[in-house]
Amino acid sequence: MNRTASRRGLAGLTALVLAAAGITATATAQSALAAEPASPAGATAPLANTAHLDFLLDTVTPAEIEGHTSYRLDEQPQLTALWTYADARDGGAFERVGGGPLDLATGHWGQGSYNADDIARAAVVYLRHWTQTGAESSKTSAYELLRSLAYLQTTSGENAGNVVLWMQPDGTLNPSPEPVELPDPSDSGPSYWLARSIWAFGEGYAAFVDTDPEFAAFLRDRLGLGLGAIEREALDTYGQYVESDGVQVPAWLIVDGADASAEASLGLSAYLAAAPDDTVAREALRKLTEGIAALSSGSTRAWPYGALMPWAQSRSMWHAWSSQMPAALATASTALGDPALLDGAILDSTSFTPTLLTAGGPDNAWYPTPIERVQIAYGADSRLQSLLSVADAAELPGLLDLAALEASWYFGSNASGEAVYDPATGVTVDGVAADGTINRNSGAESTIHGLLSMLALDAHPQVAQRARSVAGVVERDGLTVVEGETAASTTGAVATPESAWTGESQFGGGAYLELTRGQKATFDLGASDQARLVEPVSLLAEGDDGARSLWSSKLLPLGVLEHSTGARGISPAPGALLPQQLSLPLPASRSQLTVTALSGTVDLDALIVRPVVSRLELAGEGGATQLVHSAGLIPQPASVGFDSVGSTAKIYDASGELVRSRELTGTGTVLIPAGGFAIVTR
Repeated sequence: MNRTASRRGLAGLTALVLAAAGITATATAQSALAAEPASPAGATAPLANTAHLDFLLDTVTPAEIEGHTSYRLDEQPQLTALWTYADARDGGAFERVGGGPLDLATGHWGQGSYNADDIARAAVVYLRHWTQTGAESSKTSAYELLRSLAYLQTTSGENAGNVVLWMQPDGTLNPSPEPVELPDPSDSGPSYWLARSIWAFGEGYAAFVDTDPEFAAFLRDRLGLGLGAIEREALDTYGQYVESDGVQVPAWLIVDGADASAEASLGLSAYLAAAPDDTVAREALRKLTEGIAALSSGSTRAWPYGALMPWAQSRSMWHAWSSQMPAALATASTALGDPALLDGAILDSTSFTPTLLTAGGPDNAWYPTPIERVQIAYGADSRLQSLLSVADAAELPGLLDLAALEASWYFGSNASGEAVYDPATGVTVDGVAADGTINRNSGAESTIHGLLSMLALDAHPQVAQRARSVAGVVERDGLTVVEGETAASTTGAVATPESAWTGESQFGGGAYLELTRGQKATFDLGASDQARLVEPVSLLAEGDDGARSLWSSKLLPLGVLEHSTGARGISPAPGALLPQQLSLPLPASRSQLTVTALSGTVDLDALIVRPVVSRLELAGEGGATQLVHSAGLIPQPASVGFDSVGSTAKIYDASGELVRSRELTGTGTVLIPAGGFAIVTR
């Protein structure tokens, strides 16, 4: 798989475990949301509507093939599958299509019409919808999709437990699609689809164990078969660390991914809630989450701002899609009885999430600058599920306020300013571009993750109410980027690489500024009423090649940087495109920043610029919410509130704990703890 994109999300371009689905009003007594009265039962229609997902379902009768079978296939030869894409047509209609070019003679697509990734995740949707609402139709759909997923799993030979990704409309398996995806064939090694099959089988077992023990036992066996593949293909290196651009990283994650490992962990946590004595599953969950936790990185002040990173092979890549690492750690902390797993999940939630929200929301990817600014439901859902799960497991109800801000993306706080989920139809659009253009297709991945979000919101009605009624962006003042090649003046040269993609990261704007010894560049960052943290992003050479740079604002020195990194190790590319923070912030009184190459060659991609205090304000018919987030080393004063209107300010420290609450009339000043945040509501 190409890690620069969600495979199907960009083409059309979680997680509460079953045993821990909600936060009670008592548990949220400290949050701003808890101050609102709960809606009377039945007063608001549920948000989750499976109608469009139902439309994507189809049936197929596959031929007998060695190594592929399913539950009661002899008696029930027909399987239920899920079309991958749904292209928008006039009048609000959709056409179901497969992936890749269509061969009219055979009816086959270059990839296929159905795939294991979406079948697994759709099964999770129906399982949660059934257990949450009691809908028998969703129970049936979950049952049928789990049978189909089991058919895609290889049951014998050296690849036993792995999963074939694609299936054609007539039921033919396509293990080597075009374009090629890795592994090839798709069941020849660890994969995202293997991880997601564990997710679905685990939640499936927990849901069916009481109502259909025989089917649950089948799912347990298939989960065990998948765990066998993970044991020999990933966990066989448990405890070993390898180097990636100078940092030691775990060698036992599925496809070197905390993201893939997180989705498998969600299933294992759900499974263990129903089968706590399964020591094999327990050990697998412990090992996977230990590896995920090891990829916590940065701090409130420095890249990647406390995020749990998705890929061990790159220090420069974060993506919103499949970013359920905090959710995985939170649910596993409960399943394993290990509170220490929460540390990285809390830091991601209280530091990186506010940084992301104030910068623009769930951008598809930062490489390390926000290059993929398309936003999709997979990313929005991953962040929402994580906030809700950490709020529950860590008993940090203030994160529910952040969850409402995150969820508002579906209802208007995106670049289009429009709702991108329709509760009347269950349609979630395939994405919103940075310029506000909406991709009105609605394929399986977007539909699935939109529904997972809606199910979570239905379980948290106060969060849902706030997200729906306060979703218009009034102000954003957060992380921004200045490209190196846009310097106001320079004696250096703009370089344009043959490919902006390095193999693990990407040059913003497709170019960078090259400075050799004695050459300079000056940037005008514009006026500001507060100090700003600046992190120059440059290509750091492996080993010490002697490249150094001096940064200053007129006669004020701000820092000296060395442009080198440690050994490449498992990284796909030499060197690393990474931000480095200057020693001192740029004062509010200064707008110009100058860099001078002291030695060697400095390849400057961009400047990441962050106000010491970032903010986001949303408003709507339900009132308004302000998020104020500090990256300061000491408490920072911040002006909050609303002219001539009463509001409540709740101030949280860097660990998400409430430190004080204040009632305001009009505007006022509050003190934000170092690394903390405030939520102000009216």
